Amino acid sequence: MNQAFVLDFAYESDDIIYHHLSFGLAISSNSKVRDIRMNTKLVKAYGTEASDKPLKLIEIKRRDLLQHDIEMEILYCGICHSDLHQIKNDFGMSAYPMVPGHEIVGKITRIGNQVTDFKVGDFVAVGCIVDSCHECENCKEGEEQFCNSFPTFSFNSPDKYLGGMTFGGFSQTYVCEDKYVLHMPEFKDLAAAAPLLCAGITVYSPLKHWGAGIGKKVGILGIGGLGHVAIKIAKAMGAEVIVFTTSTAKVRDAKRLGADHAILSSDEGQMKTYAGQLHFIIDTVSAQHDVNTYLNLLRRDGSLVLVGLPPKPLEVGAFNVVMGRKSFSGSNIGGIRETQEMLDFCAKHNITADIELIKVKDVNEAFERLEKGDVKYRFVIDMASLPK
Repeated sequence: MNQAFVLDFAYESDDIIYHHLSFGLAISSNSKVRDIRMNTKLVKAYGTEASDKPLKLIEIKRRDLLQHDIEMEILYCGICHSDLHQIKNDFGMSAYPMVPGHEIVGKITRIGNQVTDFKVGDFVAVGCIVDSCHECENCKEGEEQFCNSFPTFSFNSPDKYLGGMTFGGFSQTYVCEDKYVLHMPEFKDLAAAAPLLCAGITVYSPLKHWGAGIGKKVGILGIGGLGHVAIKIAKAMGAEVIVFTTSTAKVRDAKRLGADHAILSSDEGQMKTYAGQLHFIIDTVSAQHDVNTYLNLLRRDGSLVLVGLPPKPLEVGAFNVVMGRKSFSGSNIGGIRETQEMLDFCAKHNITADIELIKVKDVNEAFERLEKGDVKYRFVIDMASLPK
């Protein structure tokens, strides 16, 4: 989840002032704070007050329920690399105080009087998106991630109800409109399913869109928080899965995860055997790398799709796409409907992330380890460890 902020202003109505920090390049005049007087309650959370300060126990406000809202007790919350980017202000425009977390799994404790698709006691989930304009073409087609007015994310995004910024899942509770709440299937390991709310949909959406399946050779570049889930999903779709990695240890682990073949990308001989062979490559790498090497592995009309977020532009040689009518594309999470589809697919095929379950008191150490790449492959916080 990539976020950026460009404008700070205040919206004033009847002596209530809402501070509103707008997102990205596409925030529009249609996106405005709703003029609603609301009751709130304080809940415990783990957050930070600045980019150079550790996360600690704080109190935040959650809104009282509107007619279509649900309130959930948070059971588990995954830790994503974008959480680290945000708390460290790597994009240069983070807002504080900040409570991260957008891979949220919980149990409903209350519902608004117009909620019909959920009931108290249901296991549910909230991912990256918690609001959108509802009106643009993308939203109407279930592609809220591309909302023309920019979606509201589950944390560090303009809060249209309370003003300020949204607070994420490192907390006791979450309140969200039912339209953006997901039914959580009966996974054997609910905690290990939490990263699917971001990592899962980030790889499922392009794999489905570009037709990964039976008879297709699918390359996966990188084995990390995204790549290891991509292996499992692509294999369950019926594709022949070829993994490319710079790590000898991960060559072995790729086979454990279900890959048909695992290639050390520094081995020129192995790489040449796949030249012009692959229908599709999903690139999960967020570091600088030479994508031209992998474009040469595509067959005619093949696509390389970037889901990682390298810090600088990547160079693409013209002949590497012109010869063979190849495509270099990108993808970014998925809409609510597709995210529900992904959860149901993963439950059917018993797909979850490989996780390390931690207590909330260990979250700062987890972020330090994540920054070093010292995790196989995702951290998830047991929110029962949050002091009440």
